[in-house]
Order: sequence, then structure tokens, then C-alpha cells
Amino acid sequence: MKYLILLLITFKTFSQVSVPEEYWIDDSNFENVISSDAFGDDNDNTVVIEFWAKFNEINCFAEWKDIEDAKYYRVDIAKAPNAKKEYRVRMAPTILIFKNGVVEQSFKAGLDLKMPANIKEIQQAVDEINQANKF
Repeated sequence: MKYLILLLITFKTFSQVSVPEEYWIDDSNFENVISSDAFGDDNDNTVVIEFWAKFNEINCFAEWKDIEDAKYYRVDIAKAPNAKKEYRVRMAPTILIFKNGVVEQSFKAGLDLKMPANIKEIQQAVDEINQANKF
């Protein structure tokens, strides 16, 4: 029994990924984060937002540190009901990729509450969005 408890604690610790506080946003700063100056560096205007829920933290997007050429932020859906409603977030996790304040791509959890996309697919979407906006 001791080994089972130890195994469960270890699994829970490694399955969740801690995101530093500066990457968390809510309704008070959501619009400012996704809206960027269209005349700045193109890659600075790409923002990846993960809508997250405490009840499903085990299925969070764990590879967020590996995203390149975009800014990443996490939103607790309990603290951002307006953003959740405006972007029709029904499942957590949900990842939206914004370019200059406009949703360009979305990845939504299924009924199993698991993210169907991995870092490779999300990075590919970021790269395509950045490339498309260069012209």
C-alpha cells in the first residue's frame, strides 16, 4: 500500500507542469495580451493561450516551454469567465493561437478532456501563422 501511494504521488507531481505567475492571465488583462501592435516584429504578435481548469490539471499542456516564435500564456477558466464565453471555450484544455488579436487556430480537448494536439502540431501551426503573415 505504501508503494502505491508513493507511486501515485510521484505520478501526480510529474504529470502537472508548474507555470510561473507571469504567464497567467485573466479577464483584466486578456485583451491587452492578445492584441499587439501590427507594425512590430511579426513573431511578437503571435500568442498561444491555453485555457486551463483546476479540475483537469493532469491534462494540462505540459510542453508549453518548448513553443518557439510565440508568447505563451495560461488562463484559469474560473478567473476569466468573459474570455471563456467570448471564445466559446467548452472544454479544458483548449489552446487558441492569436495573431494581432485574431484567433488563427484552435485545439480543443475532446470529451475525454485530453488535448488532441502535441507540441509538434502546435508549433507547426505557430510556424504556418508566422509564415503566412510575412507577406
